[in-house]
Amino acid sequence: MGARKEVINNQSSEYDDDLLLGPRQTDPVAIAGEYADEAKLRPRTLADFTGQRDLVEHLSIVLEAARKRGGYADHILFAGPPGLGKTSLAGIVSAEMGVGVRVTSGPALTRAGDLAALLTDLQEGDVLFIDEIHRMVVATGEILYPAMEDFKIDIVIGKGPAAKSIRLDVPRFTLVGATTRMGMLAGPLRDRFGFVGRLDLYPVDDLADIVMRSARILGIGIDVDAALEIAKRSRGTPRIANRLLRRVRDFVEVRSDGVITPDSAIAGLDTFGVDELGLDKVDRSILEVLCVRFDGNPVGLTTLAQSVGEDPDTIEDAYEPYLLQAGLLQRTPRGRIASARAFEHMRIDHPVMGRFDLSS
Repeated sequence: MGARKEVINNQSSEYDDDLLLGPRQTDPVAIAGEYADEAKLRPRTLADFTGQRDLVEHLSIVLEAARKRGGYADHILFAGPPGLGKTSLAGIVSAEMGVGVRVTSGPALTRAGDLAALLTDLQEGDVLFIDEIHRMVVATGEILYPAMEDFKIDIVIGKGPAAKSIRLDVPRFTLVGATTRMGMLAGPLRDRFGFVGRLDLYPVDDLADIVMRSARILGIGIDVDAALEIAKRSRGTPRIANRLLRRVRDFVEVRSDGVITPDSAIAGLDTFGVDELGLDKVDRSILEVLCVRFDGNPVGLTTLAQSVGEDPDTIEDAYEPYLLQAGLLQRTPRGRIASARAFEHMRIDHPVMGRFDLSS
């Protein structure tokens, strides 16, 4: 195995579609700066990766065993919510094994020929990373079955009675898949992964360590307590923590002396509309609709989406998971209901329990 290490972006992939703050950037220079910062902050080795201790330990054993055998790592699947480090871990796998990595995404592989071209262009031992792998069309995904097991692909040439199938060899490779919806992954594909790692939301202490590390890389002066404040509002997600750090950096550069203190961190986060639980404007709009407009009664998803001006799928996929995890929202057979904690957080009197408790 060679020591070649390279990253080739084969297809565009929307890794950063969960931006929580403000309008999307349109200035090319600003966009390039944001992505450059994001790339700099990614850990390069398992030793640099913070959090997910059990997963990191298990992955290190798998990779070390492959290196000792002089072979290749088994196919790996990372599952979990967006922004927890699945893409970073794919890069770490290739770096630890000393091989190249090809990057693509499930939605980009619309035709079987696209995937076949990728597979035949790999070098021996390469890592093929497919983000959002559950979004591949079924016909495309089926090409992976023999490729993952036998390192061969079946290509159909021609149409109708004259069509014939030929089998081509592909180099031995390691497929690394990332998915936010394990249940949508086809069973035959899921079963062909030799290692499945589940990423969970990060505790505040780990997020604070990530914020401190990112601040050092970006050259930002920050207080430990300020890092904890940012971590508390990051919804358990490192990507959000890094984005909040950059927004607070912008705030202190404009409104202060450039050093992030606990007070300036709170002021900056409040300015960008991120409250103490990490809720943004849309989150609070959802809770306000449930608590005020419908007075705590069950609300259907479509009605809720129309009330806040969002698509139902966006509400269900982007906002509800965290509100459920934070204990602010409940799903019932009759619809969505705001919990007592939601009324208290929004400083709204509960229709049954009465006035919220300011002491908690």
